[in-house]
Amino acid sequence: MTIYAIVAVVVSYLIGSINFAVIFTKLFNHDDIRNYGSGNAGTTNVMRVGGIVPGTLTFLFDALKGFVACFIGKTVFSCVNDSFSVEILLPLSGAYICAVACILGHIFPIFFNFKGGKGVATCVGIFAICCPIAIVIGLSVFAVVTLISRYVSLGSLIATVVVVVAATVFRTDDTSALVQIVCCFIMATLIFCKHGGNIKRLLSGTERKIGEKV
Repeated sequence: MTIYAIVAVVVSYLIGSINFAVIFTKLFNHDDIRNYGSGNAGTTNVMRVGGIVPGTLTFLFDALKGFVACFIGKTVFSCVNDSFSVEILLPLSGAYICAVACILGHIFPIFFNFKGGKGVATCVGIFAICCPIAIVIGLSVFAVVTLISRYVSLGSLIATVVVVVAATVFRTDDTSALVQIVCCFIMATLIFCKHGGNIKRLLSGTERKIGEKV
């Protein structure tokens, strides 16, 4: 049965590797978003360069793939745990493990030369499965910070920390505490590393605000 858990993780990576930012900008704008703006294959850059329609679709589908990957992980690990009763194979442990695989696929997509996005939108779908309360709190914080500062990157970074803390506070018994902490740390670290350029620009005051053109 453990082979199914391995397959679920691999499938989650492949799902994450479907880069909707590239797909929708090629569909609507007939070019690769990674050649324009910040060069990032994510919602914010698509919004700035491609427009609101491809940008909105990118966000929704990036979130959806995180949701689907975690749903697969939770379902498959639930079945495996029925046979082995191992803590690491608890349902939500599977969701978190598949979440990391999905984020890795999103950031390093095998289908797009390993050059993907930053993982924030995908985390929305991930925590909709792993901890809905955390993502509601996180989205609220993101909205407030972004509206006040007009920096999407700042809102994303602060919301990432808030979601990780909230997910820990509201942890349930159907996941291993160790698995959750490790997986959350990996995802948060990946997101912060991908925002390295944004952090430098925030500190220097050169980061683009909402409404500024590329």
